[in-house]
Amino acid sequence: MPLSEDEQRILSEIEQQLYQSDPALARDIADTTVYRHSSRGLRWSLLGFVVGLAVLILTLGTSFLLAFGGFVIMLISALAVERNARRIGRAGMQQMTQTIRAAGLRDSLGNTSSRLKDRLRRPEDD
Repeated sequence: MPLSEDEQRILSEIEQQLYQSDPALARDIADTTVYRHSSRGLRWSLLGFVVGLAVLILTLGTSFLLAFGGFVIMLISALAVERNARRIGRAGMQQMTQTIRAAGLRDSLGNTSSRLKDRLRRPEDD
């Protein structure tokens, strides 16, 4: 059910007040999507898979137990990748790829450092 004109006006007034009172929060809210948590989990799972593969390859000649540990890390990470990919679904994947195409890969993956710098910046530096 669409919002009435009165409800849309009230909502836009609230949005304008938010932008005026706390622009950083408004920017964070605008950048946040429903799929953000699952996509972050997907990235960490892929990293875990690569780490597990590296442990497996590097330790296979020296220690069977460490190589098996690498395999277990890979298995757990692969299951986590599958779970997060299911959570994201087809619509989420399309939205993520459109965002990456629009913003560029470096901006999509590399804005973490700029967000961290913004959080650590002292108020007197502005």
